[in-house]
Amino acid sequence: MADKLRLMTVHAHPDDESSKGAATTARYVAEGHDVMVVTCTGGEAGSILNPAMDRPEVAENLPEIRRQEMAEAAKILGVQHRWLGFVDSGLPEGDPPPPLPEGVFATTPIEVSTRELVKVMREFRPHVVITYDENGGYPHPDHIRCHEISVAAFDASGDPDLYQDAGEPWQPLKLYYSHGFSRKRMQVFHDALLERGMESPYGEWLAKWDPSRPDPDERVTTRVPCGEYFEQRDDALRAHATQIDPTSRWFAVPLDLQRELWPHEDYELVRSLVDTTLPEDDLFSGVQEKVCA
Repeated sequence: MADKLRLMTVHAHPDDESSKGAATTARYVAEGHDVMVVTCTGGEAGSILNPAMDRPEVAENLPEIRRQEMAEAAKILGVQHRWLGFVDSGLPEGDPPPPLPEGVFATTPIEVSTRELVKVMREFRPHVVITYDENGGYPHPDHIRCHEISVAAFDASGDPDLYQDAGEPWQPLKLYYSHGFSRKRMQVFHDALLERGMESPYGEWLAKWDPSRPDPDERVTTRVPCGEYFEQRDDALRAHATQIDPTSRWFAVPLDLQRELWPHEDYELVRSLVDTTLPEDDLFSGVQEKVCA
């Protein structure tokens, strides 16, 4: 086994860690590395998206139940977990959308939330950090703010002049954006399901895809093979029972077909302080050589 390395992945809400890159984190845990998931908010503004869980006693205790679900998902993946402690901003609806409430994650001054992430980063000392791209993966205000503070913390964590009360400086070596919802991936699965006489859940999505919108797959630099951990990923996702309907399209593509057609999770390298060659198949590419030099 290679020397133990450390990976941090930063997410907006509980369940994001299981729907975005969970097989990757499970793989690196299985290989003996340390992985920490940081969740920026408690998901307090989330709805109950699984009809089987839409009961009064669940709705009344949703914040606590979501914390329990997160603990179970972290246990399944084998990751360490840290709450950053901010309040879910919710997804404003309307035209124009209403302003966000005061005191939520997306309206907290960015230097305040960045300081909290820098504290965790300097304590855990990750070699690699994963977050969302500038669009947040999708335009939820918490996802966009998660991107903003992750990039800011990556740049600030190693600077001894910044956030001097947040621990001893530590500079991560690589920063990635995760990319999971690509048109190419949906098209591959859609075509394969139809060819096999199966129903596809992707037809409506593909029909509504704006042809002028770039496909995030075009930005991918790094594809991490992790097909053998898809069961673990799905188990972690189902642990978020208030958010994930086990009969939903999340689970529409048989795992063997996924392993045949798309047995990897996809990332974009956006910062690197080590030498690496693109495309990559390992988030730690170049890191082992630097750390052990």
